Amino acid sequence: MFQTLAYYATVFHRDFTAYTTQQLQQLGLNFGSLFPVIYVGKHPNCTQAELTEALGLDWGYSQRSITKLVEEGFLTREKDGRAYHLNLSDKGKEAFQVSHQVFFDWDNQALSALDDTERKQLFALLAKATVKEASSICMKP
Repeated sequence: MFQTLAYYATVFHRDFTAYTTQQLQQLGLNFGSLFPVIYVGKHPNCTQAELTEALGLDWGYSQRSITKLVEEGFLTREKDGRAYHLNLSDKGKEAFQVSHQVFFDWDNQALSALDDTERKQLFALLAKATVKEASSICMKP
């Protein structure tokens, strides 16, 4: 077995992606929709430009994703002056709840072999090893 952070990060990412994809497919969403839905849920009435910048997305990809989420009824997009403001529809609010909860559910599954003290220690060490400031869509309980 490899003893590198990169190896474990890859294993966790692959497992998280598979788990999340399975949960989101029940709503008709894909993994790529996860963060835009969460961002709009945490930042109601945000603009497409704010979302694009905050998530570090390519403008074209962001436009296609937002358009698809609007067409599928997860987001509403209303023009106000020169900007479009985004909000969750009722369907989007349900998707937000599932999308947000999936992080906690996966953690419980992935870290089930650790007790509370070990989990706290793991998160403290990961926070210490993190170089960049957490993004604006941090998952907080």
